[in-house]
Amino acid sequence: MPEMTFTVRWPDGTDAELYSPSLVMHDHLTVGAEYAVEDFVHRTSTALDQASERVKAKYGFECTSALAQKSHIALATQQYRADEPVTVLDMQPPLPKDMP
Repeated sequence: MPEMTFTVRWPDGTDAELYSPSLVMHDHLTVGAEYAVEDFVHRTSTALDQASERVKAKYGFECTSALAQKSHIALATQQYRADEPVTVLDMQPPLPKDMP
């Protein structure tokens, strides 16, 4: 499955690189867009659930990486108000493991 990373800026100005085991995140987020924390959590949760289901359909088991990323996002966003903005800075496939 094609995996990807996406970089966001949290409401406090810090950046985070996040992971999806599927390119489905492109269906839910747009580079340069701002989403309220509550909306961002909903969008990414939906996308990561879909990604996990794609893995399950192909390999017969859910993607633990997608579920872990979903939990990480939920935990990371607890410190912000639901209406604060999260900005999507970048979305791309990760570099191959043998490249710098």
